[in-house]
Amino acid sequence: MSTSQIAFLKGHGTENDFVIVPDPDNAIDLSPDLVARLCDRRAGIGGDGLLHVVRSSAHPEARAMAAEAEWFMDYRNADGSVAEMCGNGSRVFARFLQRAGHVEEGDLAIATRGGVKRVHIAKNGDVTVSMGRARLPEEGVTVSLDGRSWPARNVNMGNPHAVAFVEDLAHAGPLFSVPPYSPAAVYPDGVNIEFVVDRGPRHVAMRVHERGSGETRSCGTGACAVAVATARRDGTDPAETGTPVTYTVDLPGGTLVITERPDGEVEMTGPATIVAEGFIDPAWLEAALG
Repeated sequence: MSTSQIAFLKGHGTENDFVIVPDPDNAIDLSPDLVARLCDRRAGIGGDGLLHVVRSSAHPEARAMAAEAEWFMDYRNADGSVAEMCGNGSRVFARFLQRAGHVEEGDLAIATRGGVKRVHIAKNGDVTVSMGRARLPEEGVTVSLDGRSWPARNVNMGNPHAVAFVEDLAHAGPLFSVPPYSPAAVYPDGVNIEFVVDRGPRHVAMRVHERGSGETRSCGTGACAVAVATARRDGTDPAETGTPVTYTVDLPGGTLVITERPDGEVEMTGPATIVAEGFIDPAWLEAALG
């Protein structure tokens, strides 16, 4: 791998921030250790995760989707681990593609490990992502923290979530480490845990501990999971009513609007911003590669 000219950008969606590495031909070997170093907020660029931008036809995990989606979002958590999908990341990914001239305002498709996602870039700059259908496995967990316990609804949005309704978001504590939950076997590969309070009719607020990243300012798939879990708690299932249901979800980094449609499709709308671009210093990269 050449260490001379590796470009990067920095972007965020409701303050869920990402290092973006454009690599159309899949020529850059992003090891878990290198990803973790790039995402390090003190010694690297800093981010909740990394968006590796690759043509679907150039990546073995995405070739089967190349006919539907030209671009593959090879998403990595801040600790370097691979993830299926990132909702806020997909909005930022779309904004990068638009900025780079690969796509224009309107509809596009993005390949992810969670399948092909449909995206719409609106004139006002907001990006809507069709996040797929939520799966609601029956087996949930109990989340326990500081002497309190809450039942958590199991929602899968292409990645696993445990949604707990609490009295006060402060009850989630600092969220530096994974909140204890049981039985652990329900989530053999780990889980994103959301703590949720009501703010008003079809309006909630949440905090989240993301797998591999700790507490983040925002989590798109988490906001979708929260909206679906809240709708079911409220006795609403669009598949049964035939009417879409929309929730406003406040996160520490901003607000997302989540709509679940009668066919089960969950749509997420929110902002996406690119804040900087440049090149990774070759000397730093060489030292990081060790």
